[in-house]
Amino acid sequence: AKGFRILARRWRSPVGEIDIVARRRSLLVFVEVKARERLDDAAWSVTERQRARIVAAAEAWLAHKSDPNIRDIRFDAVLVAPGHIPRHIPAAFDASQ
Repeated sequence: AKGFRILARRWRSPVGEIDIVARRRSLLVFVEVKARERLDDAAWSVTERQRARIVAAAEAWLAHKSDPNIRDIRFDAVLVAPGHIPRHIPAAFDASQ
């Protein structure tokens, strides 16, 4: 709905998994999807250790599927809870965190 094309779902590498890999023009987005009973609980459930694994998996993706047209990379989160509209958080974290 936001103009992204999904390239992969549940992409796995030896160092971690990425729930969704999406692209819009020259932007590549790695998305972590979290489902909990409350949206706030979902937001807090992306731990530092988990972020490190997602970044490592993103590096593996980039090494495996390099594309010279990609100029920007972003790490987003989508939070899901029963009875609520999913919440998309662009740039939820970055590789340096």
